[in-house]
Amino acid sequence: MPEGHTIHRAARHLRELLSGPPVHATSPQGRFATGAASIDGLELTSSEAVGKHLLLGFGEPRERLLHVHLGLYGKWQTGHGEPPEPKGALRLRLQTPEAWADLRGPTACEIYDPEQRRLLVARLGPDPLRRDADPERAWARISRTTTSIGALLMDQSTLAGVGNVYRAEVLFRARIDPLRPGKAVTRDEWLAMWADLVTLLRAGVRAGRIVTTLPEHRARRSGRARQEDAHYVYRRTGLPCRICGTPVLTAPLLARNLYWCAVCQAA
Repeated sequence: MPEGHTIHRAARHLRELLSGPPVHATSPQGRFATGAASIDGLELTSSEAVGKHLLLGFGEPRERLLHVHLGLYGKWQTGHGEPPEPKGALRLRLQTPEAWADLRGPTACEIYDPEQRRLLVARLGPDPLRRDADPERAWARISRTTTSIGALLMDQSTLAGVGNVYRAEVLFRARIDPLRPGKAVTRDEWLAMWADLVTLLRAGVRAGRIVTTLPEHRARRSGRARQEDAHYVYRRTGLPCRICGTPVLTAPLLARNLYWCAVCQAA
């Protein structure tokens, strides 16, 4: 599933691509025909990400909000000029005279009003990529529960936008056992993790990929990080830890795999 940096990157790209002229909205697949008709002919007035949720505003002031959650299989395809002939399960096409954006396979594609947006934001935790995010909101939940910090970081009502890669990597960089209870994490540790997430997610938006390793911990220290050198523990089960050499561990937690180093992240 795309993590928060991907959605923020998409929000920025769609804003740049479609802002200006009225947008022609259609649903070649037919499943979103009514929703597409409700925004057809309106200008794109806003484009924002909240965690893994994308909200595109059409009309003034935000008369219609298109809410998209890509889920595991959703994706955007964009381009300039004339779009290709619609094929397959094309849920939504947004088109201007200069550009187009196609949406396929989302978990959610629906029209919201401002109140529905407010309710969505209210049920999500703070998003480290948003300027209005308050890490104390997440800390209020983390500090009161015996739920593991590894589970809490993936709970979108605690923290919005973090997925399995960032969860594994930020915990390793903080040297925190993913199974440690939330209330056993100190406030200073949490604020340091938050600051690191802000840094890593912003880097992800810029680069379009997740790189969490420092150059000195890569096989090749100069140049662009190769994919096999991009992470400390994520999907490195059984490989030596880049810091201490201990084999990286993995275990299931709430239907997702944890990755960690038992030495660097000792309980």
